[in-house]
Amino acid sequence: MESSPEVLERELSFCKRLGLNSMRVWLDQNTWERDPAQYIQRLRTFMETCWRYGVQCMPILWNGNYIREFTAPSEEDYTRAARYAQDIVETFRDEEYVLMWDVINEPMCNDFLLKSPPEEYDWRYALLTAHIRRLCTIVRAYDPEGCLTVGHERAEHCASTVDLVDVISYHDYLTTRKKIEDALQQVLSLARENGGKPVINTETGCVGRANPYDVILEILDRHHIGWYLFGLTIEGSWSDIHGLVYPDGTIRDPAVVAAVMGFYRRREEARIPAEPNREGHAYRAVKAVEDALRIGESSLHRPSRSSTDEILEAAEYCVNLLEAAEMVPMWDPPSARILRWRRMDEPERDVYEIRRFAFEMAQLLRKNCCF
Repeated sequence: MESSPEVLERELSFCKRLGLNSMRVWLDQNTWERDPAQYIQRLRTFMETCWRYGVQCMPILWNGNYIREFTAPSEEDYTRAARYAQDIVETFRDEEYVLMWDVINEPMCNDFLLKSPPEEYDWRYALLTAHIRRLCTIVRAYDPEGCLTVGHERAEHCASTVDLVDVISYHDYLTTRKKIEDALQQVLSLARENGGKPVINTETGCVGRANPYDVILEILDRHHIGWYLFGLTIEGSWSDIHGLVYPDGTIRDPAVVAAVMGFYRRREEARIPAEPNREGHAYRAVKAVEDALRIGESSLHRPSRSSTDEILEAAEYCVNLLEAAEMVPMWDPPSARILRWRRMDEPERDVYEIRRFAFEMAQLLRKNCCF
């Protein structure tokens, strides 16, 4: 809700291109209390704009991440919470652009619980559980027929509210396929024990937590589990480990976009490795670099050297083969270095750095193609 209309429209256009049809949106009770009417209008405009792009919203009424010190709220506190929930829920409960209510995000993921002394953990957990359940009861009172969930951080937390929600929701930033599968099976087992309630993963995917987008999406897809990824755009404080699309529409990892669309990298046997030298292009690319780096003699004692443009052209021949065959890491693609040099004026370029780069690309291509 903090985005400008222009940014929101741009990001929703990415959703449409990617086939994404829902988003979770964080609400804030304190902001609502300062001006309820304005807050409702802003939220309405936001969600109606999303719906024009075919994107439903899952409003999150409260957030548990920032709980550091916690005591049982007073009845006055719950009365305030009820007024807030009533205004939000009764205003929007019949709107087609509201998918379901996420009562509270990650209520057990906070300093109060995670930094608890071992001997206090159980009672702190129980205290938070009672609070979460009270909030669920408040929201249910204003939408008896609507769909409720709680976005739990971990699979084992879902049992604390399973009897009060319509959809079991968990988050997954686990680090191996086995752990991802085990957590999913734990939630599915809980769902079966509670009348076959639907299961959804409402936050997942993070390159900095050994939780690759394409891995988790492949597993969820195999089990027909819906999902939400954390962070659409690659910007802001989480940009180094989250996000699918840069604000200008370019991407960091094509495998993520492919996975969103249901295409996954083959990791089983019978893979067919790319062969960049099948038609002899690796030979010719290496020779092009050798020719560009060769120092000739235009006249006595006057060496003849290729321009940096000519060296970069030969280096790109190698780089395009290496990148297309995935023989180089794409975390910092070699082609990006070529683009950076080409944007410089000729006198600004470090010719020795460029020559070294071209030589290294040719040697890498020769090594990988075994000649």
